[in-house]
Amino acid sequence: MRILVVGGGYVGMYTALHLQRHLKAELRSGRAEITVVTPDPYMTYQPFLPEAAAGNISPRHVVVPLRRVLDMCRIVIGEAKAIDHAKRTATVATLATEQEGTGPLQVSYDELVIAPGSISRTLPIPGLADYGIGFKTVEEAIGLRNHVIEQMDIASSTRDPAIRDAALTFVFVGGGFAGVEALGELEDMARYTARYYHNIKPQDLKWVLVEASDRILPEVGEEMGGYAVRELRARNIEVRLETRLESCEDRVAVLSDGTRFPTRTVVWTAGVKPAPVLAATDLPLNDRGRLKCTAFLTVEGVEHAWSAGDAAAVPDLTAAQPGRECAPNAQHAVRQTKVLAENIVASLRGGPLKEYAHKYAGSVASLGLHKGVAHVYGRKLKGYPAWFMHRAYHLSRVPTFNRKARVLAEWTLSGLFKREIVSLGSLEHPRAEFELAAGPPPPQPKDEVAEGGTADGGPKSD
Repeated sequence: MRILVVGGGYVGMYTALHLQRHLKAELRSGRAEITVVTPDPYMTYQPFLPEAAAGNISPRHVVVPLRRVLDMCRIVIGEAKAIDHAKRTATVATLATEQEGTGPLQVSYDELVIAPGSISRTLPIPGLADYGIGFKTVEEAIGLRNHVIEQMDIASSTRDPAIRDAALTFVFVGGGFAGVEALGELEDMARYTARYYHNIKPQDLKWVLVEASDRILPEVGEEMGGYAVRELRARNIEVRLETRLESCEDRVAVLSDGTRFPTRTVVWTAGVKPAPVLAATDLPLNDRGRLKCTAFLTVEGVEHAWSAGDAAAVPDLTAAQPGRECAPNAQHAVRQTKVLAENIVASLRGGPLKEYAHKYAGSVASLGLHKGVAHVYGRKLKGYPAWFMHRAYHLSRVPTFNRKARVLAEWTLSGLFKREIVSLGSLEHPRAEFELAAGPPPPQPKDEVAEGGTADGGPKSD
């Protein structure tokens, strides 16, 4: 029995983890094989990205190495380009196939778990592709931290007030969890960092949050969302509701209300969309590009195909309104994987399938160090209690005891010592200095070589 898992995120990793526990005997005997196809050799715990960007957690503790956790699975680092479920084959491009020029792999399977997750949903806004910064991967989070500190370095060293103002203006588009938490943590970090600059004060930094709807953090409720707006504005962060980004060409953010912000930083967190591979399958999709699924987490009308998480439109059996789907968030995704794995094992062994049903417990959000909002099981919290609940909840959910211990240790140490304010922007171009040193020497001006002499001014030898 060959099980193919497409995706190594929440759903992919947790499903494979549950499967290797349930099918341990079959895997050891060779009667079953689990193959995980994923672009990265790790799973990113995305709720910790804002804290990684702020320097509260090391980047390596935000990710979980798949080869260590899924030691009984075959890990293929590559990208699924297409899936022909009728023929039970997936077309996979890997680094090796691209370098060898042999064409993509054809991976055969008997059972398919398709969980490629989602990608950033962008709009055709002028300048966004050139100057926008995403916030969905650990690389983007660390890159953004380096970028913010680099802008403070530019502002501190320039004599041009226009360049200084643009460098110290940070525009975040999107008032969901990713945008608000990233803005809150980075503003906290930058305000602390400003004390080490002789000519930058915290009030010199301008932070702008742009949200197209009439509120932010809709998951925590209207009351807590309103509190979050007031909390951010109390920190001199501009929150512009019912406003859209119209353009960011030439490093100028133009909003729909006519406001213009010269800025060198535009962070785009305005939603996600299904991964492109879903459109390259013969599986049924809904009008939003997600897989049509049943409450058993099977793909609707298709045998031997399963899905959950961002890629799947799973009916919410606990909702008051019939036909409503589960929200594509980590709370549902992690719980769905347990049911998904158990149903796959049950189908292989001829047992009954179980429906997924989980009543939404609520949400927590961080607004920076010691600040947060929460609406959990009907209870509303704000400030330090909400921030503490945010940390406690996500610490309990981060995979593996090893990661839990490391994150807890880092939080403890960060409370005892000062923040790190180092920018390692050179990590994004690690060979730049070597290329400069190893490159050809610059040409010398002709007037430095005297007629009848050498370049160093000495006499010309016979």
